Amino acid sequence: MPKSDTATASLEDRVRAIEDRLEIYNLIASHPPSADTGADYYTRTVYADDGVFDRGPHVGGAGREAVAAVVKTPEHQAAIAGGLAHFAGLPYVELDGDRATVTSYLQILMPDPNGAPVELSNHGTSKGFRIHRVAANRWELVRTTAGWKIKRRTLRPLDGSEPARQILRQALQAYENA
Repeated sequence: MPKSDTATASLEDRVRAIEDRLEIYNLIASHPPSADTGADYYTRTVYADDGVFDRGPHVGGAGREAVAAVVKTPEHQAAIAGGLAHFAGLPYVELDGDRATVTSYLQILMPDPNGAPVELSNHGTSKGFRIHRVAANRWELVRTTAGWKIKRRTLRPLDGSEPARQILRQALQAYENA
Protein backbone atom coordinates (compact mmCIF):
# COMPACT_ATOMS: atom_id res chain seq x y z
CA MET A 1 0.00 0.00 0.00
CA PRO A 2 1.40 3.48 -0.79
CA LYS A 3 2.75 5.54 2.05
CA SER A 4 0.45 8.33 3.19
CA ASP A 5 1.81 11.84 3.71
CA THR A 6 -1.12 12.94 5.87
CA ALA A 7 0.75 12.37 9.14
CA THR A 8 3.46 14.87 8.23
CA ALA A 9 1.55 17.26 5.94
CA SER A 10 0.39 20.59 7.26
CA LEU A 11 -3.31 21.26 7.61
CA GLU A 12 -3.03 23.75 4.74
CA ASP A 13 -1.46 21.09 2.49
CA ARG A 14 -4.11 18.56 3.45
CA VAL A 15 -6.96 21.00 2.71
CA ARG A 16 -5.35 21.91 -0.60
CA ALA A 17 -5.20 18.21 -1.53
CA ILE A 18 -8.90 17.83 -0.70
CA GLU A 19 -9.78 20.88 -2.79
CA ASP A 20 -7.61 19.61 -5.66
CA ARG A 21 -9.35 16.23 -5.61
CA LEU A 22 -12.80 17.84 -5.62
CA GLU A 23 -11.89 20.07 -8.54
CA ILE A 24 -10.45 17.09 -10.42
CA TYR A 25 -13.53 14.94 -9.69
CA ASN A 26 -15.73 17.71 -11.10
CA LEU A 27 -13.48 18.07 -14.15
CA ILE A 28 -13.69 14.35 -14.93
CA ALA A 29 -17.42 14.12 -14.08
CA SER A 30 -18.25 16.98 -16.45
CA HIS A 31 -16.82 15.13 -19.44
CA PRO A 32 -19.87 12.89 -20.13
CA PRO A 33 -22.42 15.75 -20.22
CA SER A 34 -20.10 17.77 -22.46
CA ALA A 35 -19.52 14.88 -24.88
CA ASP A 36 -23.22 14.03 -25.00
CA THR A 37 -24.21 17.60 -25.84
CA GLY A 38 -21.35 18.51 -28.18
CA ALA A 39 -20.13 21.25 -25.83
CA ASP A 40 -16.92 22.24 -27.61
CA TYR A 41 -16.69 25.34 -25.40
CA TYR A 42 -16.25 23.01 -22.40
CA THR A 43 -13.27 21.33 -24.06
CA ARG A 44 -11.67 24.68 -24.84
CA THR A 45 -11.98 25.55 -21.15
CA VAL A 46 -10.63 22.34 -19.62
CA TYR A 47 -7.79 21.40 -21.98
CA ALA A 48 -4.36 23.01 -21.86
CA ASP A 49 -3.43 24.97 -25.00
CA ASP A 50 -1.21 22.08 -26.10
CA GLY A 51 -3.46 19.36 -24.69
CA VAL A 52 -3.74 16.02 -26.47
CA PHE A 53 -6.62 13.56 -26.78
CA ASP A 54 -5.16 10.22 -27.83
CA ARG A 55 -7.96 7.86 -28.90
CA GLY A 56 -5.72 5.33 -30.58
CA PRO A 57 -7.15 4.50 -34.01
CA HIS A 58 -10.06 6.93 -33.66
CA VAL A 59 -9.93 10.66 -34.39
CA GLY A 60 -8.58 12.61 -31.44
CA GLY A 61 -6.57 15.78 -31.56
CA ALA A 62 -3.53 17.76 -30.51
CA GLY A 63 -4.14 21.28 -29.28
CA ARG A 64 -7.21 22.65 -27.56
CA GLU A 65 -9.01 23.64 -30.79
CA ALA A 66 -8.44 20.26 -32.48
CA VAL A 67 -9.67 18.37 -29.41
CA ALA A 68 -12.74 20.64 -29.16
CA ALA A 69 -13.53 20.04 -32.83
CA VAL A 70 -14.05 16.30 -32.21
CA VAL A 71 -17.52 16.83 -30.67
CA LYS A 72 -18.60 18.97 -33.64
CA THR A 73 -17.78 16.39 -36.32
CA PRO A 74 -20.76 15.05 -38.29
CA GLU A 75 -20.01 11.58 -36.91
CA HIS A 76 -20.15 12.69 -33.28
CA GLN A 77 -23.25 14.80 -33.91
CA ALA A 78 -24.94 11.74 -35.48
CA ALA A 79 -24.04 9.68 -32.38
CA ILE A 80 -25.60 12.38 -30.15
CA ALA A 81 -28.75 12.38 -32.29
CA GLY A 82 -28.83 8.58 -31.96
CA GLY A 83 -28.89 8.71 -28.15
CA LEU A 84 -25.18 8.56 -27.26
CA ALA A 85 -24.57 8.39 -23.51
CA HIS A 86 -21.14 8.44 -21.86
CA PHE A 87 -21.19 6.82 -18.43
CA ALA A 88 -18.07 7.29 -16.29
CA GLY A 89 -16.92 5.36 -13.26
CA LEU A 90 -15.46 6.96 -10.14
CA PRO A 91 -11.94 8.11 -11.04
CA TYR A 92 -8.76 7.13 -9.19
CA VAL A 93 -6.76 10.33 -8.61
CA GLU A 94 -3.04 10.57 -7.88
CA LEU A 95 -1.77 14.02 -6.87
CA ASP A 96 1.86 15.05 -7.32
CA GLY A 97 2.24 18.76 -6.62
CA ASP A 98 1.07 20.69 -9.68
CA ARG A 99 0.47 17.49 -11.64
CA ALA A 100 -2.16 14.81 -11.28
CA THR A 101 -2.93 11.53 -12.97
CA VAL A 102 -6.45 10.16 -13.15
CA THR A 103 -7.49 6.66 -14.16
CA SER A 104 -11.11 5.97 -14.96
CA TYR A 105 -13.49 3.71 -16.82
CA LEU A 106 -15.87 4.97 -19.48
CA GLN A 107 -18.87 3.18 -20.92
CA ILE A 108 -20.47 4.26 -24.15
CA LEU A 109 -24.21 3.47 -24.04
CA MET A 110 -26.74 3.71 -26.81
CA PRO A 111 -30.43 2.92 -27.19
CA ASP A 112 -30.90 -0.75 -28.05
CA PRO A 113 -31.97 -0.76 -31.71
CA ASN A 114 -33.40 -4.28 -31.35
CA GLY A 115 -34.99 -3.91 -27.94
CA ALA A 116 -38.65 -4.57 -27.35
CA PRO A 117 -40.45 -1.70 -25.59
CA VAL A 118 -40.74 -2.38 -21.87
CA GLU A 119 -42.78 -0.31 -19.45
CA LEU A 120 -41.40 0.30 -15.98
CA SER A 121 -43.89 1.57 -13.42
CA ASN A 122 -43.56 5.31 -12.91
CA HIS A 123 -40.64 5.50 -15.40
CA GLY A 124 -42.29 5.20 -18.80
CA THR A 125 -41.53 2.88 -21.68
CA SER A 126 -38.12 2.23 -23.18
CA LYS A 127 -36.50 -0.17 -25.64
CA GLY A 128 -33.55 -0.25 -23.24
CA PHE A 129 -29.89 0.47 -23.80
CA ARG A 130 -26.86 -1.53 -24.75
CA ILE A 131 -23.25 -1.03 -23.79
CA HIS A 132 -21.51 -0.19 -27.04
CA ARG A 133 -17.99 -0.01 -25.65
CA VAL A 134 -16.06 0.14 -22.37
CA ALA A 135 -12.72 1.92 -22.23
CA ALA A 136 -9.90 2.82 -19.85
CA ASN A 137 -8.89 6.46 -19.54
CA ARG A 138 -5.65 8.00 -18.34
CA TRP A 139 -5.93 11.73 -17.76
CA GLU A 140 -2.70 13.68 -17.19
CA LEU A 141 -3.51 17.03 -15.59
CA VAL A 142 -1.55 20.18 -14.77
CA ARG A 143 -2.41 22.94 -12.32
CA THR A 144 -2.61 26.37 -13.95
CA THR A 145 -3.59 29.78 -12.64
CA ALA A 146 -7.06 29.01 -14.06
CA GLY A 147 -7.31 25.64 -12.28
CA TRP A 148 -6.60 22.06 -13.32
CA LYS A 149 -6.29 21.49 -17.08
CA ILE A 150 -6.04 18.34 -19.18
CA LYS A 151 -2.56 18.01 -20.65
CA ARG A 152 -3.13 14.57 -22.15
CA ARG A 153 -5.97 12.09 -22.22
CA THR A 154 -5.37 8.57 -23.42
CA LEU A 155 -8.38 6.34 -24.11
CA ARG A 156 -8.16 2.66 -24.99
CA PRO A 157 -10.97 0.12 -25.43
CA LEU A 158 -11.18 -2.73 -22.95
CA ASP A 159 -11.23 -5.40 -25.61
CA GLY A 160 -8.69 -7.83 -24.20
CA SER A 161 -5.72 -6.01 -25.71
CA GLU A 162 -2.70 -4.85 -23.74
CA PRO A 163 -2.97 -1.03 -24.09
CA ALA A 164 -6.08 -0.70 -21.89
CA ARG A 165 -4.70 -3.06 -19.26
CA GLN A 166 -1.49 -1.02 -19.19
CA ILE A 167 -3.50 2.12 -18.40
CA LEU A 168 -5.19 0.31 -15.53
CA ARG A 169 -1.89 -1.14 -14.22
CA GLN A 170 -0.37 2.34 -14.03
CA ALA A 171 -2.99 3.28 -11.44
CA LEU A 172 -1.79 0.46 -9.19
CA GLN A 173 1.98 1.02 -9.38
CA ALA A 174 2.20 2.61 -5.92
CA TYR A 175 0.75 -0.59 -4.43
CA GLU A 176 3.06 -2.97 -6.27
CA ASN A 177 5.98 -3.05 -3.83
CA ALA A 178 4.27 -1.74 -0.73
